[in-house]
Amino acid sequence: MRNEGLGSWPARRARKTPHRTALVHDDRPTDYRTLHTRTTRLAHALRARGVRRGDRVAYLGPNHPSYLETLFAAGTLGAVFVPLNTRLAGPEIAYQLSDSGAKALIHGPAHTGLVAGLPGGTDVRIYVEAGGAEYEQALADASVEPIDEPVLPGDTCIIMYTSGTTGRPKGAMLTHGNLTWNALNVLVDTDLIADERALVSAPLFHTAGLNMLTLPVLLKGGTCVLVASFDPSATFDLVERHRITFMFGVPTMFEQIARHPRWPDADLSSLRILTCGGSPVPTALISAYQERGLTFLQGYGMTEASPGTLFLDAEHAVSKSGSAGVPHFFSDVRVVRPDMTGVDVDETGEVAVRGPHVMPGYWGLPEETAATFADGWFRSGDAARVDEDGYVFIVDRIKDMIISGGENIYPAEIEDLLLSHPDIDECAVIGVPDDKWGEVPRAVVVLREGASPDPDELLATLAGRLARYKIPKSLVIADELPRTASGKLLKSRVRKRYGTSRENEGTP
Repeated sequence: MRNEGLGSWPARRARKTPHRTALVHDDRPTDYRTLHTRTTRLAHALRARGVRRGDRVAYLGPNHPSYLETLFAAGTLGAVFVPLNTRLAGPEIAYQLSDSGAKALIHGPAHTGLVAGLPGGTDVRIYVEAGGAEYEQALADASVEPIDEPVLPGDTCIIMYTSGTTGRPKGAMLTHGNLTWNALNVLVDTDLIADERALVSAPLFHTAGLNMLTLPVLLKGGTCVLVASFDPSATFDLVERHRITFMFGVPTMFEQIARHPRWPDADLSSLRILTCGGSPVPTALISAYQERGLTFLQGYGMTEASPGTLFLDAEHAVSKSGSAGVPHFFSDVRVVRPDMTGVDVDETGEVAVRGPHVMPGYWGLPEETAATFADGWFRSGDAARVDEDGYVFIVDRIKDMIISGGENIYPAEIEDLLLSHPDIDECAVIGVPDDKWGEVPRAVVVLREGASPDPDELLATLAGRLARYKIPKSLVIADELPRTASGKLLKSRVRKRYGTSRENEGTP
């Protein structure tokens, strides 16, 4: 077998555990032998339609077996997989198709209309509707003979677009080696077992849902239960019915579960591993799960690092609560000053990462790639501090830092305290212009249903808990906060809506 990449995984698993269940979707199981057969057939079908080594194959649709079949089929051919965010608008999808130069687009039935209305100018010449009659017929007509295409660890496997929280999305080129080393990091640090049953409700187009959950479980030979979208009530049913052992979610997902009426009495006894990432985990949320006898394994990562970078294990979940942990086994992490010298204990600096899971660069952006690397280290743009034991605490995005009267203010610290208030559901803290101090913090909050507190009273709860200069000078009550599909706050949009006029204070 000359394929050393992800495309070979179904074949390698099929020869070891052919009858074990790989995927479950709509209560229909797919074993590893069948996954290998369908992946091979799809690879032949794509090749027959003109897909060749290096071509980009895009996928647009919810979590579904065809998503993983397309990923592995592209890897079998030496092609490059391009996952697309299902929540993007037509022009945004067209941009990523055009930017990546995708030749083929496989899409779910629900997106047929959107695909038909995409503007011209892309390189897509091959369209296939996933999961339908056309897709199944294409597989049925295709060969099951092995495809012996040489694929090396350094070859690009995926172009995964960043969430675009700081500007237009950039395509992170993740190699087969990047993804394999990331999966190994998860296996080492999470102690996955072959009987793992993972609930995949986080979107597969998000780096954590795919690379921190699904691929490591499939590499180990476990089972992934795929659901099209996250629903807190359905999550309780799925955990009980499938005896789920492993879940990943962003904080907003775990918040919805903990606030659900079924939370106190649901049978969660099968759960062994809960990993949470994507944004800082509020202290109150950690406590809620600890009281239920469940421990978060927090992590920190970024698309450019495939994404795992830091990990906090169960042993230190309580003693180092709030920390993102220490570097994954095959990761190197430093917290540095602008000149790349290391910070002192508890000094704030920038997270820099190096390792075999870190991307070689951004697709088609050599200058931006060069600007983000320094002496082989990827500069994350995230601010952090390190304690005396080497545990890293993520403070905030450096670009989100507020400088007020010469003092550095990190919004995440304020947000964490406000989120502990029983009347506040969501929170974003931004800087707004101030004649005296340059800029001052402003809190933008979404209230819990039925709550109607006075904004000044909410801010008063921070007195004595934060330095006075950190306490927001104003508070806005909003109906909702803009987020990416992975749950990250879009601070740029919050600033645009609430960051200038003083007329926005109070309830809009």
